This record gives sequence, structure tokens and C-alpha cells, in this order.
Amino acid sequence: MLVFIKLGGSLITDKSRPRTARREVIQRLAAEVAQAREQRPDLALVLGHGSGSFGHVEAQRYGTARGVSTPAEWRGMAEVWRVADLLNRIIIDVFAEAGIPVMRFSPSSGGIGQSGRVVALPSEPVRMALEGGLVPVVYGDVMLDQERGGMIASTEASFGYLAARLKPERILLAGLERGVYSDFPPGRSVIPVLTRRDWETLRGQVGASANSDVTGGMASKVQGMLDLIGTMPGLRAFIYSGESDGATRRALLGEAVEGTWIQD
Repeated sequence: MLVFIKLGGSLITDKSRPRTARREVIQRLAAEVAQAREQRPDLALVLGHGSGSFGHVEAQRYGTARGVSTPAEWRGMAEVWRVADLLNRIIIDVFAEAGIPVMRFSPSSGGIGQSGRVVALPSEPVRMALEGGLVPVVYGDVMLDQERGGMIASTEASFGYLAARLKPERILLAGLERGVYSDFPPGRSVIPVLTRRDWETLRGQVGASANSDVTGGMASKVQGMLDLIGTMPGLRAFIYSGESDGATRRALLGEAVEGTWIQD
């Protein structure tokens, strides 16, 4: 069984403070992933993570999401890459220390974009790593763009490209929020199941990120998952809070967790 899981930038970093990892949270999440893998030896994972306070601030400062053309913008894109890479190194080290055989597949080194969309990623090496029992890791990163020069490649965008080729059973999106709320911003009521028809009504009620987020926040994540699910019958995505102790382990094992299922 193949599952894609993303650890959101809001969960693994303090997005109100530049370049601040929540190391204890990352360590707990790594332990939960290790426990799930031990309980389900047939569980294959592609791990993704956001950049949080390690990438969004710089990306916003240099306008990388809008394209790259001037010398200053190219230097800015290199800085966004460098800072995002700092967080990825932390993730790789912590998960390796938890006994998980992670291997990084950087979107910036192997991907190509066009007009802000991911149009190429090395999916065959990822497949081979999975067959070898490894856990491939992708993350929010910069990418060279054939039209714009450069772009931001969100983890969800990389997941979308890889999912079409690797066919995961589920996509799990772990963040701070308990799911998609029907009463945003109070956030008292979580929608258990969200379909495309529901989204037409609720779209304007779901917000973006409270802090710097050049990839659009919750609304963008929901729309991206619905777009992907529309092309892959049977695929479902689940948005939940990774703050709750044990939630990630249970979600990976298919056990009950509060959150929002996104399905067609």
C-alpha cells in the first residue's frame, strides 16, 4: 500500500519566526511514522514537507513565485533554495535518526516547470527507491521554469505529478488545523467529507495562511487535491492536525482521526 504524506510547514516550523524548526514536533512525527511502518510492513511512503519559515519569507521577499528574470531575482531564487534546503536537512537527519531509510529527491535538481506548473519530475528513480524499501522525500522547493525562468514548486504540486505516475492509495496532509472548517475563521466545526460539489459553496469561506505562504494556504491545498482526485478515480486526500499525539501514526494505519476527507 502506497501513501503520500505531507508534513505542513505550519506544523514543523514556527511560521511567525524566520528559520525556526519545531524540532521536538519533527522528532515526534518521525517516531510515529516509524511506528506505523513497523506495524504495517507493507506500508510504502513518499514523504513530503513544506518549507514554512525556512522558505516562504524569502520567496515572498524576492517574488520568486511570479517568475525570475533579473540578476537580483536569480540571486533571490538561489537564496530561497538555500534556506528551504536547510529545513530539508533537518527533516532528513531526524527521520534517519528514527530509523527511517529516507532519501531526498529535490524538485530543484530534477524538475522542470512551465508557467508555474510542474511538468517534469524524476518519477522512475522514486519508484525504484520505493521498490527498495526506501522512503523518498520531496519538499517545497524552487524549480526552473521554461516560461518564467524560475518558480516555487509546492509539495502538493510535486505530489500531484508523482501521484499520477505512482498511484498512491491516499494522500495525507498534516498541518496545524484539525481539518477544513465550515465556520472559518472561528474553526469550531470540521467538515468530515468535502466533495467538489461542496467546494463550490464553501470556497469563499476557506482562508489562506495567517503567515507568509506563497503557495496559497488551505484554499489552494483543497483545490489542488480536488483537481488531482478528479483525474484519479478512487484517490482520496485527508487533511488533519499533526499536533495531536498519535494522529499521524493512526492516519497512516487507516485508523480513525478527526479531519476532512477530500473526495470526488
